[in-house]
Amino acid sequence: MTEVDDSGGRSLRGFPWLVMAVGLAALAVLLALGTWQVNRLAWKEALIATIDQRIALAPGPLAEIERLYADTGDVDYWPVALRGVFLHDHESHFLATWKGASGYFVYTPLELADGRLILVNRGFVPFDRKDSSARPEGQVEGEVGIVGLARNPLTEKPSWIVPDNDLAKNVFYWKEIAAMAGRAGIDPARLVPFFVDAGAAPNPGGLPVGGVTMVDMPNNHLQYAVTWYGLAAALVVILVLFIRGRVRLRP
Repeated sequence: MTEVDDSGGRSLRGFPWLVMAVGLAALAVLLALGTWQVNRLAWKEALIATIDQRIALAPGPLAEIERLYADTGDVDYWPVALRGVFLHDHESHFLATWKGASGYFVYTPLELADGRLILVNRGFVPFDRKDSSARPEGQVEGEVGIVGLARNPLTEKPSWIVPDNDLAKNVFYWKEIAAMAGRAGIDPARLVPFFVDAGAAPNPGGLPVGGVTMVDMPNNHLQYAVTWYGLAAALVVILVLFIRGRVRLRP
């Protein structure tokens, strides 16, 4: 321990260095969290700008979107127009909420003129309309035109807390394109390797409810950054007051 011996000096005898070390470690954590949120803010603003730019474009033909996917691996939110026949007997159900209601997004294979298939998210149905027999009007027959947004497939489960997909019950907790295609009996060679979210054009009978793509991204990272940096500033004030109170004037 250190003590200043000149007359009128201050003494550090008995100073709680462990408390200071913990305080400085907490300060470092708060600053790191604030900086992380600043970085997330920049990422989210760039993502929102990209989405806004893409969804404003005119829908392109599927062949064009496929070329883009082959070149970049990214077609998220690109408007696309396509035609085909729905294979309603092979739809998959993704657990979801829509406007405060719980239910499923219905993913149905659409068979294209060349014999390939693409999984289309036709929209939302409530829990009690999961079975297609409960919404027969919406099971449109024959060739249909779809205008929607292309969506990238997920390469892995988003988080360990997300349950595994239940193929036996036809309930998907994450959008595993290979599992959906496999359950529908689709040959991988015939599968277009990304999804399409159908637009908001109404289906007969009102179900599924289309246009469920989330394009209004929440962006609270600035608030979080201000919170973490504010806590760091408050901790600095507390540490300064603590030091002033512990460093005693020698008699």
